[in-house]
Amino acid sequence: MTIHYKTRLTSIGPEVADLAEGGVLILFADGAPPELAEVSALHAAEGPAGPPPAVGSTIRIGDLAATVTAVGETAWAKVTDMGHVVFSFNGASKAERPGEICVGAIDGADLAARLRSGTDIIIESAG
Repeated sequence: MTIHYKTRLTSIGPEVADLAEGGVLILFADGAPPELAEVSALHAAEGPAGPPPAVGSTIRIGDLAATVTAVGETAWAKVTDMGHVVFSFNGASKAERPGEICVGAIDGADLAARLRSGTDIIIESAG
């Protein structure tokens, strides 16, 4: 198993649940400005990022798993450089925005229920 990224949520902004129910999760590293923290799940990465995930990799948010379907051209650089990424749970085969990682569609209420301080997010692939 290759771990591309592992992080732990530290704080959940007040608007995160509504976004998650709509299929969007925004991560920012701890220390994000307050206006960004309102819409973001803040996190602390546990070690350096590995290689970029390929389509077919798995993202685990607590015990919820989904498959990566597309990675925007600058998404991985933003994750590794500043701890920022937008996950769109839309199953798209092409990212609409360069900093976006698209993931298979999941129930937004299930996603929102798992977003709490202490939850691990892991992006991994077989091999």
